[in-house]
Amino acid sequence: MSAQSADSNGNKPTVVSTFAGCGGSSLGYKLAGFRELLAVEWDDNAVATFKLNFPDVPVYHGDIAKLTGAECMRLAGVKSGELDVFDGSPPCQGFSTAGKRKFDDPRNSLFKEYARLIRELQPRVFIMENVTGMVKGCMKQAYLTIIKTLRDCGYRAKGAVLNAMYFNVPQSRERVIIIGVRNDLEIEPSHPKPQTRPITPRIAFDNCPDGEIKLLPDWLRRATQYMQPGNYSEVPTKKAFLKVKGKSSGSINTKLLSWNRVSCTLVKSEISDTGIIHPDKKRYLTIPEMKRLTSFPDDYSFIGDRKNIVSRIGNSVPPNLMRAIAEHIRKEILRK
Repeated sequence: MSAQSADSNGNKPTVVSTFAGCGGSSLGYKLAGFRELLAVEWDDNAVATFKLNFPDVPVYHGDIAKLTGAECMRLAGVKSGELDVFDGSPPCQGFSTAGKRKFDDPRNSLFKEYARLIRELQPRVFIMENVTGMVKGCMKQAYLTIIKTLRDCGYRAKGAVLNAMYFNVPQSRERVIIIGVRNDLEIEPSHPKPQTRPITPRIAFDNCPDGEIKLLPDWLRRATQYMQPGNYSEVPTKKAFLKVKGKSSGSINTKLLSWNRVSCTLVKSEISDTGIIHPDKKRYLTIPEMKRLTSFPDDYSFIGDRKNIVSRIGNSVPPNLMRAIAEHIRKEILRK
């Protein structure tokens, strides 16, 4: 059955999600009307969180390098060429602008496992998400290698930088989205256009549920008086740190939100006293506020302590961003 006839008969388009994390992408696909056949993830806490929120989705809990195409298709209940969308966000630390961006970083090789499964499953469409660091400076060569590898799997592939803040996500979060369409479909890949204006914390936090409060240490509370709310450059924060404690360590990962400017990107860890500071300058963000800024619904469940949850949220693809991408794929590619 073709994608077009399946959609017109009311059957939901299908997706397999690799590097699924706690389910940010999966929630986006669900909101876009997709049916997830399988999720692939190795992290224990992420898998537990995923299963809590998606109890009906089968999960391969293990190393993607050990997942064969045959086993993937068996678990998903599809044959080669039948799957609509194959999704994945390979770990991106080696490409991140926050790191040293080493071209030969072993963490950059996981996309090869993603490509291997694409080659075997031959989905109609694939979607790959990664950090913008892969298209900047010396890493452009790595990006071109990734595009060529994906095209060699039998696809027309195109990448674009999308910012989640234009897709109903109250957070500035730029990501490279690579979309591939199988050659035999003869459709050029395309990306969704911006849909919304940026949403500020004042709007995002309206009627937000209460959460556990984590107060700032005294020195950091004093430093906020010299920081510029909504200025996410390291320069003013570094000056504030030097003025109050005499050293700038941690300033690059510490941001002071403004009520009236869209939030900065939420990161996956709060090391020592670093973190995102609430606009009132007295405390860090609560977990419910982080969920709001990432477009997770208030009732989305997370497991573990604050460290676990911050890691899950910071590593997630914002659900509303993936919803916009999935809806675009369904309308502009699968239905054609």
